[in-house]
Amino acid sequence: MPFLKHLFLAFIPIFVAMDAVGVLPIFISFTEGSPPQQVRQMIWQSIGTASLVSVAFIFLGQGIFSVLGITVADFQVAGGLLLLVISITDIITSEKERRMPLPSAGAVPLGVPLIVGPAVLTTLLILIPIYSVAITLVALGLNLLLAALFFLNAHRFTRLIGPTGTKAISKVVSLLLAAIAVMMIRRGIVHIISQM
Repeated sequence: MPFLKHLFLAFIPIFVAMDAVGVLPIFISFTEGSPPQQVRQMIWQSIGTASLVSVAFIFLGQGIFSVLGITVADFQVAGGLLLLVISITDIITSEKERRMPLPSAGAVPLGVPLIVGPAVLTTLLILIPIYSVAITLVALGLNLLLAALFFLNAHRFTRLIGPTGTKAISKVVSLLLAAIAVMMIRRGIVHIISQM
């Protein structure tokens, strides 16, 4: 079915950009030793914040662009460059871990920018004209639910693959993100050149 195919094609870039597996070590460091109720509260706070920011950006992003005179191609190139820097930083650094006070960690930095940051926002704006707002919203929702499931089962998951496995998966995801960044830059440049 075209809907399922488009949903899958929209789901994958958001999944790669969100990198829920790569965020797991950070999440575990924030919640280590915390009571389960507080951990669950932090999970839903981060998912709620990420949802609000991303949905608002889906509906207001184009309007902001028109006010500032920015095209999607400009954002593709800028976003691609930013994603490339983020992915290269993730690949070459040994840890993706920052300790923050627990009460503020759910919304910032977990919700934004770790779950929904520049990578996800750029990806959402690029997917809308290709697959439609509805499919992009469904793909985003599925990714946010998947991230919540990862966080709810974080300790079980890291026990299964171990700290080294989690870091290895994070590096592979960062490499895929770098490839997506290069693709965004290339498409943006091609579009700009075609408009000249």
